[in-house]
Parts: sequence; structure tokens; C-alpha cells
Amino acid sequence: MNKLLALFIICTLVGFKMQDDKTTIFLVGDSTMANKPLEDNPEKGWGMYLQQFFNHSIVVENKAVNGRSTKSYIDEGKWDAVVQQIKPGDYVFIQFGHNDEKKEDPKRYADAQGAYKNNLIRFVNDVKKKKGIPVLLSPVARRKFLQNGFVDEKMHGDYPDVVKAVADSLGVAYIDLFTLSKNLLRQFGPEASKNLYLWIPPRHYNACINGRNDDTHFSSFGAKYMASLVCSAINELKLPLRDALLKSGFDNKFEYELPIVYEPHFAKDTFNIRQFGAVSDGKTLNTEFIQNAINACNKNGGGVVEVPNGFWMTGPIELKSNVNLFINRGAILQFTADYGAYKLIESNWEGQPAARNQSPISANNAVNIAITGSGIIDGNGDAWRMVKKDKLTTTQWQKLINSGGMLSNDKKTWYPTIETYRGAQIKNAGVLKEGMQLSDFDSIKAFLRPNLLVFTACTNVLLEGVTFQNSPAWCLHPFMCNQLTVRNVYAKNPWYAQNGDGIDIESCSNVLLENSTFDVGDDGICIKSGRDASGRKRNMPTQNALIQNCVVYHAHGGFVIGSEMSGGAKNLYVRNCSFMGTDIGLRFKTVRGRGGVVENIYTANINMKDIIGEAVLFDMYYAAQDPVPLYGEERTPPKVEVLPITEATPVFKNFYINNIVCNGASKAIFIRGIPEMPVQNVVFNNLHMQTQSGIDIEEAKNIQINNCALIAKLSKPLVYILNAENIMFNHFNFNKPTELMVELQGSRTKNIQFKNISKQNALQLIKTGFGTEPNVVTVTE
Repeated sequence: MNKLLALFIICTLVGFKMQDDKTTIFLVGDSTMANKPLEDNPEKGWGMYLQQFFNHSIVVENKAVNGRSTKSYIDEGKWDAVVQQIKPGDYVFIQFGHNDEKKEDPKRYADAQGAYKNNLIRFVNDVKKKKGIPVLLSPVARRKFLQNGFVDEKMHGDYPDVVKAVADSLGVAYIDLFTLSKNLLRQFGPEASKNLYLWIPPRHYNACINGRNDDTHFSSFGAKYMASLVCSAINELKLPLRDALLKSGFDNKFEYELPIVYEPHFAKDTFNIRQFGAVSDGKTLNTEFIQNAINACNKNGGGVVEVPNGFWMTGPIELKSNVNLFINRGAILQFTADYGAYKLIESNWEGQPAARNQSPISANNAVNIAITGSGIIDGNGDAWRMVKKDKLTTTQWQKLINSGGMLSNDKKTWYPTIETYRGAQIKNAGVLKEGMQLSDFDSIKAFLRPNLLVFTACTNVLLEGVTFQNSPAWCLHPFMCNQLTVRNVYAKNPWYAQNGDGIDIESCSNVLLENSTFDVGDDGICIKSGRDASGRKRNMPTQNALIQNCVVYHAHGGFVIGSEMSGGAKNLYVRNCSFMGTDIGLRFKTVRGRGGVVENIYTANINMKDIIGEAVLFDMYYAAQDPVPLYGEERTPPKVEVLPITEATPVFKNFYINNIVCNGASKAIFIRGIPEMPVQNVVFNNLHMQTQSGIDIEEAKNIQINNCALIAKLSKPLVYILNAENIMFNHFNFNKPTELMVELQGSRTKNIQFKNISKQNALQLIKTGFGTEPNVVTVTE
């Protein structure tokens, strides 16, 4: 017993010591900073989110209090209580002003040039006496726009200037959160900035059941943004505290720099589809009843449309603003196989305007929409899709033939209808050219397969928890959407499903995709932005996206960009994902004619197992075919020629790929640019690859591969380089004995470096040919 008591005391003392070793940030201020502990309360202070942007060496103690000014905070003894807790090296962030301005309240009012200034001086001096580090912050901006649409620069009078003057006179750090938040308001504009503050319709939260329009206090979205602005200032001011900012895992990026995405909320009113006449018998077509429930919910100001447990057959439905379609766990929402239920509409296919059948679920220009729950949405895709013989077993193929439909002339493709077959014979079938009418496509209607879900130009979107399966074409297609959250969804298609992508995020901004699973027939997680001239004309890149904690099983690619990327893609972050049995792991594809710039792409902590083709692939000669040849299929390499650089020339640059573990792949890395526009500025760090063959780099420049451990069964050569420049391998470890480490070809190959290499692992280090000079490469141990 005594030993146990002694051990307890030791652990307790160690715990106290560990706590004492940590630096504390005390937050002192008003409601814009304070904790909001009430349940079902949308109001948040930015101090609530500061901890998540720091590592474990920092403890944030939020001592801010609603409604306080510098005067009332002192008079109530709250300041003295904070001072007693400060230890040397602790930080105290001080932000007041909103309530000091209130002349009508003598308990709080403190004149800017008088009591307010003196109180700030007292705060700073008291912290210094305790050998702490004071940081003064100007008050955050209110959401106050003038009639001309500009932010009111004078909303806080002299108070922000006084904070800066005190900081300058006393030589302490100053964070101008007033200016930072004003700039954020300008960025969002008068309407979108409402998401940052408390613009809450009635019946959304119990704490404000009658609604609330508040331009001072923050939503969780706004509070997170303000906390990130504070962290950005800490970094820019080079405060010692910056060393504790939480790193994201991406090259030179902190956690606070990653995208912050708004998540919509809804009224508590519930509209059960049974109440509108829906019948759960698996055969009654409930289209009208479900749509009536959605329309009624929208007309009533929004809420939840509930699909209860049961098997619900329906035709296509359209989601409306402020509606959350909730699918219960025991519910299947099944879309009909009757082509006649789907009208032809003007839509978009693979980045071009096209005639398509209406999607089973769609929304257009809607605001605040969601599909949530844990049930199943089934697109009945087997009724629509053609199937290749080589993708089925003999038994499966024979069963498919016996079900009806027709075969191609070579007997290698099955079509469900004559319309599907007829459409497959037409190049670019469905593309809407000038002067064409929708009726022009009646003869191939069944060929124009819809995507299961298409949300077009929608804002504030949430997909959560639901299984989306058996889509006729793509499964999930958010198109030109802003503020999109996809969480805990399961996208499931047969592996033979042509164009059966999991999710195609096209021309969207501010995206969070997390904790989701994809097992599909084409690309798993795919980024697009339009095709060729039409995509460049739209000029809407997919940007500011965070994709994390996802699993992709069968798919052509785990995470994919392209090939329709003519509007560009930038500032994309992918981390903590696993790819199991996909054709390719990280797949970046384009082709001449696309144009568009793909840049600032970050991936980190990616696990791969049993990848059929390349673990990492950059290919600017993409051809619209399966990434892995089928058995007996012969493919010829592309014709290499140099063409002029035009707006149709695609660009791949600034990729940062960290911490990849691959157990099984045909090839570790394949990079192939085009002569006039090589793949450029790609940095790999910390690779552990077990593959059949090694690394190919063609038409590329400024490529770094750091800390790479490669075991390749077929290793002659281990690395092949063609017409590439400024290629550097640092700490490149490979299995031994290797017959040939690197083969260099092409007259434009130059400046190739291998540093920290074990030369004895290779029987032959270097082989050059076809115009490459031997002196272009250096190898050092």
C-alpha cells in the first residue's frame, strides 16, 4: 500500500511539473473572445478555438467574460484573479473595447484617451511585474457596412488607435485584429459575411428560438476565422510563441492556415414524407409526395424532411434552400429504373455543356442545403450503364446477356438498350452545340446517364452520414458550389461501373471532405474544373479544399486531379488517407488542349496497399482509358513533339508530397510532362515504397526526392530520367544488389544530383545515352 501511495505521489508531482513546464496563454477580454458553454447556443468566442492551433506545450486559459470592459473587468476583481495565476514566461492576450465604448453605461464606459488607455497601461505593467509577456489586441470589427458597400472604418472610434499607441509606448506586442477582421469582412462582402456572425433564423437554436441578427458576436465559423487571424499575426510578428503553433503535416503550413469551411444549420421543424402521402412498399412511385414535402419545408422557412425507415421508390427530386433531407438508418431511398421519369435537361458532362437526363437528386442555386442521416440512397445504376466483358467473370457476363439488352459488334460490350448502343457510337454524344435543342437527343436518351447527385451553384452545403450507391454515372457531383462539407459518407459502386466516380468536386471553393469511404468503378476522390475552352471560359478553379481521413478501396485513382481541370486547381490539402487496391494512388492527369494551372497541392500521410499501377502519377499525355491496360490490350507510347505554349497548354507546378507508405504497386513514381511545359517544382519527403519497378521522370524540372526508401523487385534501371533538369535525390536508399541505379537519356537532361547514396548497393551507378552527357549527374555518399 505504501508503495502504491508513493507511486501516486510521484506521478502527481510529475504531472504538476509537466503542467508547470507548459506555457499558458491567458485570454482577457469581452464576449467576442469568451467561452460560451451553453448547450444549443450558436454564439462562440474566438478564444474557444485558439487551443486547437497550438501544440501540447501550450495551455490556453480563457478568462474573457461576456459584457466586460477594461473598467468592469478590474472593478469586479477579475483582473486581480488573473494576475495571481501568471508565472514567468506566460502570455496574456488583452482585448477590450466593445463595451468600453458604451457611454450610456457608467459601470462599463471608459473613455478611449482616458480610463481605457490607463487601464491598458495597468494591464501591461502588472503582467511585466509577474515576468509574463503581455500582448495587446485591438477590438474586432463589427459587421458594419456603409451604404456604398464599404466597411465602416470608424466603427470603433479612437479605441483601436489607443491600443496601438499603448503597445508602441510600452514596447509590447500588438495584434491589429481590428484591421485583420475588417479585411476579412471585405473579402466576404455584405451577404456572405453574415455566416461569420450570428444571423440566425427562428427555430434553429433553443438559445435563440426567435432568431437573432447580431453583427457583433460570432458563429463557430467566424470564431475559428478570428482565432486563425490571431495565429497568423503571431507568426508574422515572429513572437517566440510561433514555435508552438501546431504544424499541419504539410510542407511549411501550420494548422491555422488550412481552409475553414462553414457548415449550415437548419430549423427544428420536421416534415415526414409519410404525412404527404408517401408509401413504403418498394413499388409506389413517391416522387410527388417527397417533392411536396421538400417544397412545403422550403416555403415554411426550412427544416428537416425526414425519410423514415422503409423502402421508398421515387423518381428524381430537387432539393430547395434551407432543407435538410434526413435519411433514417433503416431507410432505402431507391430511384426508379424507368427512363421516362427523368426528363432531358441542359446540364454538364465532363466539363462541357451537355444534354443529360435529370439527376435523381439535384439542387440549383440553393442556399443552406443538406442530406444527412445514416440510410441508403440508391441510384439504380444497373438500369443505365453499359458493361465491358473483360470486367466480369464468365458467369456474370452470361447472366448479364440473359437479362436482355444487346451486344456490340465485337461482342465485348453489353448495352441495356438500343438507345444506349446508338449513343455509344456517336463521338461526344450529348454535347450541346450552338443551335441544338434537347429534343435532338431523344433517340439516344437512355445513353445520357445522369449523375446520382448534382448540386449546381449552391452555397452552404452539407452531406453527412449517408450511403450513396449504384449511381448511373458519377456518384456525387458538387458543381460550382461554395462552402461544401462532406463528412462520413460512403460512396459505393460496382467495380465495373464505367464513369462510376465516387465524388467529383468541380469548380468549388472552400471544401471540407473528411472521414468518408469510397469503393467505386472509376476515380475515387476527384478534382475537376471544366474542360478545354468551356472550362477556361468559366474560369472557376477548385480551390481551398481540405480532404482528410478518407479511405478509397477499388477505384481508378485514390486522390485524382483532372483530366478536366481547365479552370485550374489550387490550394488543395490531402492528408491521413488510405488507398487500398486502387489502380493508382495519387493521380494527376491532363492533356494538351485543357489549359489551366494546377498549383499548390499538398499531400501528407498517405498509406497505400496493393496499388495495381503507379503509386504516384503525373501524366500530361492522359488518354481517356482505364489507367491499367486490360489483359491482352496493347498501348503505344504518345508521339513526342514540341508545340507552342498557348492558353490551351496545361500547367502542373508546386506539389508537396510528404510521408507516403506504399506496400505493393507496379511502379513507385511516374512523372511525364510535355516538352513545352514540363511538370515542375515537385517535392517528395519521406517515402517508403515496396513496388515492382522504380521511378520514371520524363519532361520535368525542379524535382526533389528526400529520404526515400525504395524496394523494387524489377530494378534495371531503378531510376529512369528523360529530358529532365534540376532533379535531386537526397538520402535515397534502395534494395541491394541493384543492377543499375539510374539511366539518363535526352539532350535536355542536366543537373541531376544524388546525395547521401550508398554506392555499393548498385552494381552499376549510371548509364547515359541518346544525347545525354555523362557529366550532367553527380553522385555523393
